[in-house]
Amino acid sequence: MERQPCVYILASQRNGTLYTGVTSSLVKRVWEHKNNVVEGFTRQYSVHDLVWYELHATMEAAIQREKTIKTWKRNWKLKLIEESNPDWQDLYEGLLG
Repeated sequence: MERQPCVYILASQRNGTLYTGVTSSLVKRVWEHKNNVVEGFTRQYSVHDLVWYELHATMEAAIQREKTIKTWKRNWKLKLIEESNPDWQDLYEGLLG
């Protein structure tokens, strides 16, 4: 996957700890989280499974969507994930193939 603005959600496990982020290179960014290259929240709480992502035309649109999702109640985020990924599969491997 080439550079493409997107918003993503990582989880520690099904219904576990969630992290919402934004990037222009999803494969690279998730790899960094999975390999604990990124200091902070995802390393501390082992939040490494890509459970949801959404592509955007511009970085500005992706950033705005990330800010919106970060204000949501937890159950809204869970519903968003489960609408497209009901089994909470780690979507990262699918990005590589």
